[in-house]
Amino acid sequence: MAAPRASLHLVAPVRNGSTLGIRGMSTVAPEGNQRKGGLLLQFLADRFYDVEALRDYLFRKQVSKVHQKNRSFTYIKEQYGPYVAGAYFILKQGGAVKYDSKGTSQPSASRFWGKEWIRSNGRGHSTLEFLHFQAVPVEAVDASDCAINYQGLDNLLALKELQSLSLQRCPHVDDWCLSRLYQLADSLQELSLAGCPQISERGLACLHHLQNLRRLDISDLPAVSNPGLTQILVEEMLPNCEVLGTDWAQGLKSGLEEQSRDTASPMPV
Repeated sequence: MAAPRASLHLVAPVRNGSTLGIRGMSTVAPEGNQRKGGLLLQFLADRFYDVEALRDYLFRKQVSKVHQKNRSFTYIKEQYGPYVAGAYFILKQGGAVKYDSKGTSQPSASRFWGKEWIRSNGRGHSTLEFLHFQAVPVEAVDASDCAINYQGLDNLLALKELQSLSLQRCPHVDDWCLSRLYQLADSLQELSLAGCPQISERGLACLHHLQNLRRLDISDLPAVSNPGLTQILVEEMLPNCEVLGTDWAQGLKSGLEEQSRDTASPMPV
């Protein structure tokens, strides 16, 4: 009878306390290293939830800050009237206002009317001289890049003689905000919504109330899926208004030319 075969055992060499795999291609970490790896993963997991909590805190703080900026200045409105309250709100936001110089007969206003626009210094501070002209209507508001939202519009909708309003690149102006602008339908003649990221076709449809508009800028609205078609519909909705936006006519011409070239090109054999 043949002798039984001896069992074959592959034993990897040991080098510096770690075991090398076959042909030295892989290593197996000792128990101590595995324990360290588990502690590292636990540390990272703990920090992940800390980062999540920090992000939520910063988000809530930002929302609270925007809410605070858009509060109604009721005490100013009661003491100085809606024109001053509206101007104060815009200047605190970092915007600018323009008064109707024909709306006052006060001789002391000559130095005040030397400036066409009243602007803040970037920190929400500006001259307080306008506080003396409670009866002078605000003619134009430039709120470009301001953090105005639905609530903050309360401070502007009381400006019943407002003719020009710029809301360019306002990050919090959305379709619901546009649904409130009908309250300015009797006076508003110019409106700019260029670059507002939250305005869509539904909000633009609300502007049909503003039949006194003579100029409307709806360019660069990323939430509008078909800018060319939307501009055509807005022009039909407001026939007496110059609508600025995409050059839909040029786009249509280019599309027809491209289609014509495709039709004229020979089919491949």
